[in-house]
Amino acid sequence: MTTKIGFVMDPIESINPKKDSTLAMMRAADKKGWKMFYMEQKDIFTRNGKAYGLVQELTLCENKQDWYQLSEKFKITLAELHVIMMRKDPPFDNEYIYSTYILELAENQGSLIVNKPQSLRDANEKLYTALFPQCCPETLVTRSETLFREFLAEHKDIIFKPLDGMGGTSIFRVRHDDPNIGVIIETLTDYGQQLAMAQKFIPEITEGDKRILVINGKPVPFALARIPAKGETRGNLAAGGRGVSVPLSEKDYWIVEQVAATLVKKGLIFVGLDVIGDYLTEINVTSPTCIQELDMANDLDIAGQLMDCIETKL
Repeated sequence: MTTKIGFVMDPIESINPKKDSTLAMMRAADKKGWKMFYMEQKDIFTRNGKAYGLVQELTLCENKQDWYQLSEKFKITLAELHVIMMRKDPPFDNEYIYSTYILELAENQGSLIVNKPQSLRDANEKLYTALFPQCCPETLVTRSETLFREFLAEHKDIIFKPLDGMGGTSIFRVRHDDPNIGVIIETLTDYGQQLAMAQKFIPEITEGDKRILVINGKPVPFALARIPAKGETRGNLAAGGRGVSVPLSEKDYWIVEQVAATLVKKGLIFVGLDVIGDYLTEINVTSPTCIQELDMANDLDIAGQLMDCIETKL
């Protein structure tokens, strides 16, 4: 029986084939001879307690310009798919949450969802680090301006970030004498209406914000250190950072060991840990990236490892 795999993702025409991690997964599935189906978040729905999708069969092509072909859309029950990869990028908004409920129906009806829908809801990529304080820098999550100001007075140099951002958006480095502290706190908390995060600034960011990929609790032995552009604090590639492959350090392996059992228990099969210096700063579970960059630098097949893992679970 041919394995059927579906991909819930952003519009396929918008991705960059040279570095997109979902495409690496597609290639790995294609190499196994699996039948692939493409859908966007808007294409999944429920009726009478069953999860459905308006899907298009996906074929990869050798042509670098026209590298994929899609069939006409047709309706299936999502349970017809053995595996569904949830690869929709944040924002993690209400529509994303609703999608996880639909995917959870498909899961209950027999599909393997990567990553597990309930755990996508549970594991906010910033706040989930609170489960592992031994791995993290000094961190505060609040909506209180008073508490933020006290945290800044204590540490003198901190990072502010929203809990729902990606790609380095709305991240601020603030020093104790910054005249903009008030407006930054107001902006991130919407005048005290929503939570935001502050972390002690880690000077080792100059050596890169390392993305460590973890497959079913086991780390890829190399990380992509995203080094900030000159004059920048953020290492995110989307913010102009430069990616450099580096082997994992002993501390990196220790951090993975601290979180691995929880990730496996929660059904978080493919995860990206963000590490600066010796500290865990984020746990990325929605659509971790950097597969192609690490593959090219180290002659790896990370997506192949992931599909092997999925095949074993099936």
